Amino acid sequence: MPDIHPTAVVDGDARIGANVTIGPYCIVGAEAELAEGVTLMSHVVVNGRTSIGANTKVFPFASIGLPPQAMKYKGEPSRLELGCNNIIREHVTMHTGTEGGGLVTRVGNNCLFMAGCHVAHDCRIGDHVIMVNSATLGGHVMVGDWAILGGLAAVHQFVRIGRYAMLGGLTGVESDVIPYGSVTGVPARLQGLNIIGLKRRGFSRDDIHVLRKAYRLLFAPEGTLAERLADVAKLFHGNAAVMEIVTFIRAESPRSICQPTLEDAA
Repeated sequence: MPDIHPTAVVDGDARIGANVTIGPYCIVGAEAELAEGVTLMSHVVVNGRTSIGANTKVFPFASIGLPPQAMKYKGEPSRLELGCNNIIREHVTMHTGTEGGGLVTRVGNNCLFMAGCHVAHDCRIGDHVIMVNSATLGGHVMVGDWAILGGLAAVHQFVRIGRYAMLGGLTGVESDVIPYGSVTGVPARLQGLNIIGLKRRGFSRDDIHVLRKAYRLLFAPEGTLAERLADVAKLFHGNAAVMEIVTFIRAESPRSICQPTLEDAA
Protein backbone atom coordinates (compact mmCIF):
# COMPACT_ATOMS: atom_id res chain seq x y z
CA MET A 1 0.00 0.00 0.00
CA PRO A 2 1.21 3.55 -0.68
CA ASP A 3 2.00 5.84 2.25
CA ILE A 4 0.13 9.10 1.63
CA HIS A 5 0.32 11.94 4.13
CA PRO A 6 -3.10 13.26 5.18
CA THR A 7 -2.27 16.77 3.93
CA ALA A 8 -1.44 15.56 0.43
CA VAL A 9 -4.01 16.04 -2.34
CA VAL A 10 -4.04 12.97 -4.59
CA ASP A 11 -6.67 12.66 -7.30
CA GLY A 12 -8.61 9.43 -7.10
CA ASP A 13 -7.84 8.65 -10.75
CA ALA A 14 -4.07 8.88 -10.31
CA ARG A 15 -2.25 5.56 -10.67
CA ILE A 16 -0.21 4.96 -7.55
CA GLY A 17 2.10 1.94 -7.36
CA ALA A 18 3.12 -0.18 -4.40
CA ASN A 19 5.37 1.29 -1.73
CA VAL A 20 4.94 4.84 -3.01
CA THR A 21 5.47 7.59 -0.43
CA ILE A 22 3.67 10.91 -0.88
CA GLY A 23 4.69 13.42 1.74
CA PRO A 24 3.04 16.49 3.26
CA TYR A 25 1.29 19.01 0.99
CA CYS A 26 2.06 17.22 -2.26
CA ILE A 27 -0.40 17.48 -5.16
CA VAL A 28 -0.82 14.60 -7.61
CA GLY A 29 -3.12 15.05 -10.61
CA ALA A 30 -5.63 12.71 -12.16
CA GLU A 31 -3.44 11.60 -15.07
CA ALA A 32 -0.24 11.07 -13.08
CA GLU A 33 1.31 7.65 -12.76
CA LEU A 34 3.78 6.89 -9.96
CA ALA A 35 5.51 3.53 -10.27
CA GLU A 36 6.58 1.31 -7.40
CA GLY A 37 8.84 2.87 -4.81
CA VAL A 38 8.49 6.50 -5.94
CA THR A 39 8.97 9.06 -3.17
CA LEU A 40 7.56 12.58 -3.21
CA MET A 41 9.09 14.16 -0.13
CA SER A 42 6.84 17.20 0.44
CA HIS A 43 5.30 20.15 -1.45
CA VAL A 44 5.82 18.38 -4.78
CA VAL A 45 3.42 18.96 -7.69
CA VAL A 46 2.96 16.17 -10.24
CA ASN A 47 0.40 17.07 -12.85
CA GLY A 48 -0.58 16.42 -16.45
CA ARG A 49 0.00 13.17 -18.32
CA THR A 50 3.10 12.35 -16.32
CA SER A 51 4.67 8.98 -15.53
CA ILE A 52 7.46 8.65 -12.98
CA GLY A 53 9.51 5.45 -13.01
CA ALA A 54 10.23 3.15 -10.10
CA ASN A 55 12.31 4.27 -7.14
CA THR A 56 12.57 7.88 -8.29
CA LYS A 57 12.88 10.38 -5.46
CA VAL A 58 11.49 13.91 -5.81
CA PHE A 59 12.49 16.61 -3.32
CA PRO A 60 10.40 19.53 -2.02
CA PHE A 61 8.96 22.20 -4.32
CA ALA A 62 9.71 20.38 -7.56
CA SER A 63 7.07 20.92 -10.26
CA ILE A 64 6.74 17.97 -12.61
CA GLY A 65 4.54 17.61 -15.68
CA LEU A 66 2.94 21.02 -15.98
CA PRO A 67 2.21 22.52 -19.43
CA PRO A 68 5.16 23.76 -21.48
CA GLN A 69 6.27 27.38 -21.56
CA ALA A 70 5.63 27.58 -25.30
CA MET A 71 3.30 30.04 -27.03
CA LYS A 72 2.58 27.41 -29.69
CA TYR A 73 1.09 25.03 -27.13
CA LYS A 74 -2.71 24.99 -27.30
CA GLY A 75 -3.56 22.28 -24.78
CA GLU A 76 -2.69 19.21 -26.85
CA PRO A 77 -2.54 15.89 -24.91
CA SER A 78 1.23 15.90 -24.36
CA ARG A 79 3.22 13.83 -21.90
CA LEU A 80 6.24 13.76 -19.61
CA GLU A 81 7.88 10.35 -19.19
CA LEU A 82 10.47 9.83 -16.47
CA GLY A 83 12.49 6.64 -16.13
CA CYS A 84 13.58 4.78 -13.01
CA ASN A 85 15.95 5.60 -10.15
CA ASN A 86 16.13 9.33 -10.85
CA ILE A 87 16.83 11.95 -8.20
CA ILE A 88 15.02 15.26 -8.67
CA ARG A 89 16.08 17.90 -6.18
CA GLU A 90 14.41 21.04 -4.87
CA HIS A 91 12.67 23.47 -7.25
CA VAL A 92 13.34 21.44 -10.39
CA THR A 93 10.82 22.04 -13.19
CA MET A 94 10.04 19.58 -16.00
CA HIS A 95 7.36 20.18 -18.62
CA THR A 96 5.34 18.08 -21.01
CA GLY A 97 5.90 18.14 -24.78
CA THR A 98 4.36 19.98 -27.71
CA GLU A 99 2.98 18.83 -31.05
CA GLY A 100 6.19 19.88 -32.79
CA GLY A 101 8.22 17.50 -30.63
CA GLY A 102 6.01 14.43 -30.77
CA LEU A 103 3.96 15.50 -27.73
CA VAL A 104 6.44 14.02 -25.26
CA THR A 105 9.33 15.05 -23.04
CA ARG A 106 11.36 12.01 -22.08
CA VAL A 107 13.96 11.40 -19.35
CA GLY A 108 15.94 8.18 -18.96
CA ASN A 109 17.12 6.29 -15.89
CA ASN A 110 19.56 6.97 -13.05
CA CYS A 111 19.77 10.71 -13.64
CA LEU A 112 20.46 13.44 -11.09
CA PHE A 113 18.80 16.84 -11.42
CA MET A 114 20.18 19.18 -8.78
CA ALA A 115 18.27 22.10 -7.29
CA GLY A 116 16.69 24.60 -9.64
CA CYS A 117 17.26 22.77 -12.94
CA HIS A 118 14.79 23.15 -15.81
CA VAL A 119 13.90 20.60 -18.49
CA ALA A 120 11.78 22.24 -21.19
CA HIS A 121 9.24 20.75 -23.55
CA ASP A 122 10.19 17.97 -25.97
CA CYS A 123 13.64 17.33 -24.51
CA ARG A 124 15.14 13.86 -24.74
CA ILE A 125 17.51 13.00 -21.91
CA GLY A 126 19.44 9.73 -21.77
CA ASP A 127 20.59 7.65 -18.81
CA HIS A 128 23.01 8.65 -16.03
CA VAL A 129 22.83 12.34 -16.94
CA ILE A 130 23.74 14.92 -14.29
CA MET A 131 22.42 18.46 -14.38
CA VAL A 132 24.08 20.60 -11.71
CA ASN A 133 22.25 23.39 -9.87
CA SER A 134 20.19 25.70 -12.10
CA ALA A 135 21.30 24.16 -15.39
CA THR A 136 18.65 24.84 -18.03
CA LEU A 137 17.55 23.10 -21.22
CA GLY A 138 15.57 24.89 -23.92
CA GLY A 139 12.93 23.04 -25.89
CA HIS A 140 13.78 20.03 -28.06
CA VAL A 141 17.27 19.57 -26.58
CA MET A 142 18.78 16.08 -26.79
CA VAL A 143 21.23 14.98 -24.09
CA GLY A 144 23.16 11.71 -24.44
CA ASP A 145 23.97 9.16 -21.73
CA TRP A 146 26.48 10.09 -19.03
CA ALA A 147 26.59 13.78 -20.02
CA ILE A 148 27.21 16.34 -17.27
CA LEU A 149 25.88 19.89 -17.39
CA GLY A 150 27.60 22.26 -14.97
CA GLY A 151 25.85 24.71 -12.70
CA LEU A 152 23.96 27.53 -14.46
CA ALA A 153 24.76 26.11 -17.89
CA ALA A 154 22.13 27.09 -20.46
CA VAL A 155 21.43 25.07 -23.61
CA HIS A 156 19.64 26.65 -26.58
CA GLN A 157 16.62 24.94 -28.10
CA PHE A 158 17.24 22.11 -30.59
CA VAL A 159 20.87 21.64 -29.49
CA ARG A 160 22.29 18.11 -29.20
CA ILE A 161 24.65 17.15 -26.37
CA GLY A 162 26.57 13.96 -27.16
CA ARG A 163 27.25 11.07 -24.82
CA TYR A 164 29.89 11.59 -22.11
CA ALA A 165 30.09 15.31 -22.89
CA MET A 166 30.87 17.87 -20.22
CA LEU A 167 29.47 21.42 -20.07
CA GLY A 168 31.30 23.74 -17.70
CA GLY A 169 29.48 25.95 -15.23
CA LEU A 170 27.96 29.16 -16.64
CA THR A 171 28.37 27.84 -20.19
CA GLY A 172 26.02 29.13 -22.88
CA VAL A 173 25.57 26.41 -25.49
CA GLU A 174 24.23 27.43 -28.91
CA SER A 175 25.78 24.62 -31.00
CA ASP A 176 25.85 20.82 -30.89
CA VAL A 177 28.46 19.32 -28.57
CA ILE A 178 30.23 16.20 -29.85
CA PRO A 179 30.25 12.99 -27.80
CA TYR A 180 33.15 12.95 -25.32
CA GLY A 181 33.64 16.71 -25.76
CA SER A 182 34.20 19.36 -23.10
CA VAL A 183 32.91 22.90 -23.61
CA THR A 184 33.05 26.16 -21.64
CA GLY A 185 32.35 29.84 -22.16
CA VAL A 186 29.67 32.16 -23.51
CA PRO A 187 29.18 31.31 -26.27
CA ALA A 188 30.52 27.83 -25.62
CA ARG A 189 33.72 26.75 -27.32
CA LEU A 190 35.07 23.21 -27.50
CA GLN A 191 38.00 22.91 -25.11
CA GLY A 192 38.96 19.32 -25.85
CA LEU A 193 37.84 15.92 -24.64
CA ASN A 194 36.19 15.16 -21.30
CA ILE A 195 39.27 13.26 -20.14
CA ILE A 196 38.40 13.16 -16.44
CA GLY A 197 34.92 11.89 -17.23
CA LEU A 198 36.26 9.22 -19.55
CA LYS A 199 38.67 7.98 -16.90
CA ARG A 200 35.89 7.85 -14.33
CA ARG A 201 33.74 5.82 -16.71
CA GLY A 202 36.48 3.22 -17.17
CA PHE A 203 37.88 4.17 -20.58
CA SER A 204 41.41 2.77 -20.92
CA ARG A 205 44.51 4.82 -21.66
CA ASP A 206 44.58 3.32 -25.14
CA ASP A 207 40.94 4.30 -25.72
CA ILE A 208 41.63 7.87 -24.66
CA HIS A 209 44.83 8.04 -26.73
CA VAL A 210 42.94 7.05 -29.88
CA LEU A 211 40.18 9.59 -29.17
CA ARG A 212 42.78 12.31 -28.63
CA LYS A 213 44.50 11.50 -31.91
CA ALA A 214 41.22 11.54 -33.80
CA TYR A 215 40.19 14.80 -32.09
CA ARG A 216 43.42 16.56 -33.13
CA LEU A 217 42.95 15.48 -36.72
CA LEU A 218 39.28 16.40 -36.76
CA PHE A 219 39.82 19.93 -35.49
CA ALA A 220 43.17 20.67 -37.13
CA PRO A 221 43.43 24.07 -38.90
CA GLU A 222 44.08 22.55 -42.32
CA GLY A 223 41.25 21.90 -44.76
CA THR A 224 37.51 22.01 -44.19
CA LEU A 225 35.61 20.16 -41.48
CA ALA A 226 34.03 17.93 -44.15
CA GLU A 227 37.46 16.98 -45.50
CA ARG A 228 38.89 16.28 -42.07
CA LEU A 229 35.79 14.29 -41.15
CA ALA A 230 36.26 12.06 -44.19
CA ASP A 231 39.92 11.51 -43.28
CA VAL A 232 39.08 10.60 -39.68
CA ALA A 233 36.31 8.22 -40.78
CA LYS A 234 38.76 6.46 -43.09
CA LEU A 235 41.60 6.23 -40.56
CA PHE A 236 39.48 5.17 -37.57
CA HIS A 237 36.65 3.26 -39.20
CA GLY A 238 37.14 0.33 -36.80
CA ASN A 239 36.96 2.41 -33.60
CA ALA A 240 33.42 2.65 -32.21
CA ALA A 241 34.01 5.76 -30.08
CA VAL A 242 35.59 7.76 -32.90
CA MET A 243 32.92 6.67 -35.35
CA GLU A 244 30.27 7.78 -32.85
CA ILE A 245 31.69 11.30 -33.14
CA VAL A 246 31.78 11.03 -36.93
CA THR A 247 28.17 9.86 -37.08
CA PHE A 248 27.09 12.62 -34.67
CA ILE A 249 28.65 15.34 -36.83
CA ARG A 250 27.22 13.89 -40.03
CA ALA A 251 23.68 13.69 -38.66
CA GLU A 252 21.18 16.32 -39.72
CA SER A 253 20.76 19.11 -37.19
CA PRO A 254 19.45 22.67 -37.18
CA ARG A 255 22.53 23.63 -35.16
CA SER A 256 26.17 23.84 -36.16
CA ILE A 257 28.91 21.88 -34.39
CA CYS A 258 30.60 23.56 -31.44
CA GLN A 259 34.27 23.90 -32.37
CA PRO A 260 37.46 25.05 -30.65
CA THR A 261 39.18 28.36 -31.18
CA LEU A 262 42.43 28.26 -33.16
CA GLU A 263 44.36 28.45 -29.87
CA ASP A 264 42.44 25.55 -28.34
CA ALA A 265 42.77 23.45 -31.51
CA ALA A 266 46.51 23.94 -31.47
